[in-house]
Amino acid sequence: MAFSEKIISWYHQNKRDLPWRNTSDPYQIWLSEIILQQTRVDQGLSYYNKFIENYPTINSLASASEKDILNLWQGLGYYSRARNLHFTAKFIVEKHNGIFPTEYVDVLNLKGVGEYTAAAITSFAYGLSYPVIDGNVYRVLSRIFGIEMPIDSTEGKKIFKKLAIELIDTKNPADYNQAIMEFGALQCTPKKPNCENCPFRLECFALTNELILELPKKEKKIKQRNRYFNYIVIIDNENIYLKERTEKDIWIGLYDFPLIETDKPLISFDKINKKYNSYKLTLQKKSEEYKHILSHQKIYATFWLVSTKNSTKINSNFTKIPLKEINNYPIPKLIDNYLKTIL
Repeated sequence: MAFSEKIISWYHQNKRDLPWRNTSDPYQIWLSEIILQQTRVDQGLSYYNKFIENYPTINSLASASEKDILNLWQGLGYYSRARNLHFTAKFIVEKHNGIFPTEYVDVLNLKGVGEYTAAAITSFAYGLSYPVIDGNVYRVLSRIFGIEMPIDSTEGKKIFKKLAIELIDTKNPADYNQAIMEFGALQCTPKKPNCENCPFRLECFALTNELILELPKKEKKIKQRNRYFNYIVIIDNENIYLKERTEKDIWIGLYDFPLIETDKPLISFDKINKKYNSYKLTLQKKSEEYKHILSHQKIYATFWLVSTKNSTKINSNFTKIPLKEINNYPIPKLIDNYLKTIL
């Protein structure tokens, strides 16, 4: 049995029942693929359902405000995906009369869509024969076929792409692409693959050579930098002060609190009090340190809960809102985690 036949057979017996697999609507497929970038299926499913409920068509998504989209996206992280989603919806409405492109090259040229996503959309929606290549696919192919070239090297990417093109079932690309991704997600997992019940166990290079945990290989390591955030949480009666993030940094378009970033953790309140001296702040409580890990940085955040005797001055610099309306504003997961401890 050919590789494609074997993996499609496995898929039909083991696949999860997911809503975007029961449609050929390119809008719904595109939406699911954007959500599932950098997100596990079990987490992304509820967000997909919320977006379909609130924005059932590409026109309704295009008509939404960025604030509402970011608010609905809250907790998923990588917020540039949400902004790209909104931008692309408006682009399709304006340039394509609200009709999703049908050609691979046109889909690939959409903002926020790379080769993997374009292949997924066009194969699932239109039956076009373009192979998906993501982390799951790299892992499956490297282990079964014994490819030891690093997946993040130029030569490695060429080798994997050539093999993926050779293996795809051109008569049934949708099922094949779904199958190889699902196989990597459920069967050939990163740390504890189910080798005993694997349909490729007799031909798998990695299993035969005891290299399961060695493959796939990478040559580059992501460098992370440490950042120390000191948030000033100003509560004035039943109100709280937020600040929209507008600078070119993480979480653009989201709201957090007035912030002082330092090169190491702050021990005392003096530096904060000095910067915001005109606000007449009184420290109520200092939080424990929160650790928040992003792809290229680790954030160590401390929240300084304060009261003020000069709210007039604060009103001109930040957004004052009733505490009960906090859910109407898109905030990072880090802020949401802290708010749960004080509200």
